[in-house]
Amino acid sequence: MDKTTKKRLRREKIRRRIRATVRGTAERPRLGVYKSNKHVYSQLIDDVLGKTLVSVSTQTEEIADKVEGKSKIESAEVVGKQLAAIAEEKGIKKVVFDRSGYKYHGVIKALAEGAREGGLDF
Repeated sequence: MDKTTKKRLRREKIRRRIRATVRGTAERPRLGVYKSNKHVYSQLIDDVLGKTLVSVSTQTEEIADKVEGKSKIESAEVVGKQLAAIAEEKGIKKVVFDRSGYKYHGVIKALAEGAREGGLDF
């Protein structure tokens, strides 16, 4: 088993452990995060209904222009603020954070802090 496969399996194991305890509801949805090599994706999920309430990524039309030429960390902060703004419009103030098995630093931390600055409480 090569190094990248081990890292992927380790993250999946951590992700399953987190998801066993973290559940989103309509009143307090789950803020799920995914990061690829180029982009950052986040969404607010109601696990009871199995619906995505809000989703934002660096590829979203409103954000793609704002993140042009920025680092991934700066882009993640913009995504977090935009997600918080859209959630505020829909009346969502409190969320539960699901880091999806990623360490809480760098891009994940920037997205979380951007969401907090935008007004989300978690």
